[in-house]
Amino acid sequence: MATDTFIKLNPIFINPNRFNLRECSNLSPKSISSLSFISPRLISCSHVNPRTLIYGENDNILFPKKKIPSMIRCQTSLGIGRNQKWWEKELKPNMMSVTSPQDLVDSLLNAGDKLVVVDFFSPGCGGCKALHPKICKIAEKNPEVEFLQVNYEEQRSLCQSLHVHVLPFFRFYRGSSGRVCSFSCTNATINKFKEALEKQGREQCSIGKTKGLEEKELVAMATNKDLSFYYKPKNNEVNREIKENDTIIQRSPTSKEQDEKRSLVISPAGIV
Repeated sequence: MATDTFIKLNPIFINPNRFNLRECSNLSPKSISSLSFISPRLISCSHVNPRTLIYGENDNILFPKKKIPSMIRCQTSLGIGRNQKWWEKELKPNMMSVTSPQDLVDSLLNAGDKLVVVDFFSPGCGGCKALHPKICKIAEKNPEVEFLQVNYEEQRSLCQSLHVHVLPFFRFYRGSSGRVCSFSCTNATINKFKEALEKQGREQCSIGKTKGLEEKELVAMATNKDLSFYYKPKNNEVNREIKENDTIIQRSPTSKEQDEKRSLVISPAGIV
């Protein structure tokens, strides 16, 4: 959160061509740290000459031209992780973001017998944001489990093909069993997630190939015009159905149908 901060700058002489921030003894480390986050457009000061602009390691720094003490009003924020989005914070090594439909398919197939938790979230979902720190802690305590994050805003068409219309939403996959459970939970019902993880996280050896997504889900992704994903169905009936769908002239959906397609249910703590 940005706050107004007043910083006093004592008069110093600076040679712009030979300036080294670390050699400036008149500024304390605390002042240097504060100054490193000052942006020229946020500064209002009568004794600052924009031409004496010095570039620091983190941002732009302005120093007073006249040799008299001056006060600078600026907006500052915490330097650590200040540009990070909430869903990027506290991530563990076993937590990865899904970047495309193919990435999701490959991640599930390559997991083998490992339990994979797919976490569907939205940046604007309050319930997702509140739940995120707890999911990160759970991931840290269960390094043998893979967590895949799917950003609904970035992968909207993918989520619609998988019929994900409630957030936050979770799907558990394992080995040849494929999807073993799916549910929505919030910060208040986190025990539902913990119970599912305890039940599905026990060691087991699957017989057969890793399944991953279901056939109908793969077909839905392949037939979605908004996705760049290719899949050749194994079932001949499904193959014929796809060909028939490609030959049918699709009518333009009404505005009501478009709104229903874009609709997203979010938990009471987030998007409903």
